[in-house]
Amino acid sequence: MHVVCPHCFTVNSVPSERLQQHPKCGKCHQQLLTDHPVELAGKNFTSFVQRNDLPVLVDFWADWCGPCKMMAPHFAQAARAYVGRCLFAKLNTEKDQATAATYQIRSIPTLILFRSGRELARQSGALSAADLQRWLAGQGI
Repeated sequence: MHVVCPHCFTVNSVPSERLQQHPKCGKCHQQLLTDHPVELAGKNFTSFVQRNDLPVLVDFWADWCGPCKMMAPHFAQAARAYVGRCLFAKLNTEKDQATAATYQIRSIPTLILFRSGRELARQSGALSAADLQRWLAGQGI
């Protein structure tokens, strides 16, 4: 299984049975599977979303967005619950407007679930941690 390091963005090969054993990056030696969302932008976004074999859930947000700020702790809580099953990431739409435009982000917060770079599902609007977990379960995660 390919897992992109959230620190140096190197692609690592990890046997799926080792995902629960806190694997470390072969290059920077930091943990590959974090219990918090990874901040993405530009080329890092593309690499992280396309090269990971685990599903990646991206929160498209902005500093000025009240619902985004309300949802942030719920998103972080869900990230802790899904370590080894789904990777959580955030993209600030104000800092990376090009990527937001590529994915046609029209309202925030917007969540997009990716697998191997393909969009599987999309949800607009703030969700609680419980609602987020129900939504992910509905996507087979």
